[in-house]
Amino acid sequence: MNKQSIRVLIVDDSALIRHAVTKYLNEYEGIEVVGTARDGEDALKRIPKLQPDVVVLDVEMPRMDGLTALRIIITQWSIPVIMLSALTKEGASTTIRALMRGAVDFVAKPDIKTNIQSVIEELSHKIKAAVLTSPTHAALDVPTQSTPETVTEPIRQGPQPLQRGDRLIIVGTSTGGPRALREILPQFPATMPAAMLIVQHMPVGFTHTLAQSLNTISALTIHEATNGDRLARGLALMAAGGQHLRVQNRRVHLDESPPRNHVRPSVDVTIETAVKFFGASIIGVILTGMGEDGKAGAKLIKDAGGYVIVESESTSVVYGMPGSVAKAGLADQILPLPKIVPAILERIGNG
Repeated sequence: MNKQSIRVLIVDDSALIRHAVTKYLNEYEGIEVVGTARDGEDALKRIPKLQPDVVVLDVEMPRMDGLTALRIIITQWSIPVIMLSALTKEGASTTIRALMRGAVDFVAKPDIKTNIQSVIEELSHKIKAAVLTSPTHAALDVPTQSTPETVTEPIRQGPQPLQRGDRLIIVGTSTGGPRALREILPQFPATMPAAMLIVQHMPVGFTHTLAQSLNTISALTIHEATNGDRLARGLALMAAGGQHLRVQNRRVHLDESPPRNHVRPSVDVTIETAVKFFGASIIGVILTGMGEDGKAGAKLIKDAGGYVIVESESTSVVYGMPGSVAKAGLADQILPLPKIVPAILERIGNG
């Protein structure tokens, strides 16, 4: 046994999935599957003995489901968790809830039509990132059993036409993004003199569910972008999974051109097109996430006279995206998550 390897526990009610994931994942240097479990209850019994560094957890299981097991694993052991999500509407909804409750990331569960090796490659990268996350970051905002599942929907006035001089806020994020977005979006008033675009690295189907979930807790109107949507005050458009979001004048256009920075949607693509029309009126906000997407865009914003805010390492689940901007000297402010919205509102006015 290599003591330097990342110890991984695989939890899934399918024996086929447990076998396949274990077989292929063990081929990656630096990763060792130290055990498997058939459901949440089984996992909780095995964790003290196996002492995994990362848990890969199925969303839907009998006896104890993934959400229940997730809460216990994070609060009792502070172990980073990556969810295995079914490619269904119900699977996407539960996965989004898991990400907001502290799961570090997720991968889509492989099926007969899926190239399992590409899924395992993605999982291996996310395991290596997850082990570097701080458990205190992952455990933030994890609901207890007494936390209500629903909240009172905020009163909103609905999108209003942009006026001359209004700002465009572009938010880019990846790993840890759903929880970060859940924290900051409710702080924005619908009356602020700005439109918003959100680029969250996610595959097809999941961004729609995430936007729906965030829409229930914010005074902003939040939905997944569609071709031709018009930018507006009080409206936050989220880039659709698997498609770049481009800005043309005051409308958005989606396309499936090649990935940028290995991702699609890419915040760099969105910023690159937005600066042509909004220039110095752009406020770029780069939150937690793997990789460097957003760094090139931040330079374009700065060159155009705009403003850039990045999340500090102290609250980032992964400091890759914001860290790359900060290290390049492109950030006007580096702030912990709770201070980001006040800084934005101070800059643009509350409306």
